[in-house]
Amino acid sequence: MAANLQTHRMPASYLDLAQERPIAAAAVAVAVLGAATILGAWFFQYVLGYQPCPMCLEERYPYYFGIPLAVLVILGEQVGASRKVLLLALFAIAAGMLWNSGFASFHAGVEWKWWEGPRDCSGAPTSLGAGSLLKELESIHVPRCDEAAWTFLGISLAGYDALISLALAAIAGWGLWGGWKQGRAAG
Repeated sequence: MAANLQTHRMPASYLDLAQERPIAAAAVAVAVLGAATILGAWFFQYVLGYQPCPMCLEERYPYYFGIPLAVLVILGEQVGASRKVLLLALFAIAAGMLWNSGFASFHAGVEWKWWEGPRDCSGAPTSLGAGSLLKELESIHVPRCDEAAWTFLGISLAGYDALISLALAAIAGWGLWGGWKQGRAAG
């Protein structure tokens, strides 16, 4: 079974790629920027020692989903996958990143004490009873969701994640729009 590889001339620059192949350009941007974001989060966690709270960990899920999907879009575009499938994948990436932008904004609001966060990571600890179990639980440190572990220019990591996720949603949406317009012009 022969692969249906499409030959594309090599664009002179990324801007040329973005104009000629918006689906691939958006997928490359999402994959690269998303990977840089996750690598940054891991750097803060494993190198600098900032332990993520439960909400921080949940904010990573769209990246774990979106980065591999963006890579699949790139590969699919190379082998001639259906334009509808590629556009649907970009839509899923845009929707996931848009959702994450909202969730990260909510988390940033919890850090700023604008509203309450989930009780399991920002509520007052409740007593579970006397004895060694209570002492054991006191020795466990789960980072609180309502305390920003790190800020730069007054913005926490959750705030930066909201901005980055919104940018990635916009990039995926741009690729979706450009790919849809190209398909209409060709069809």
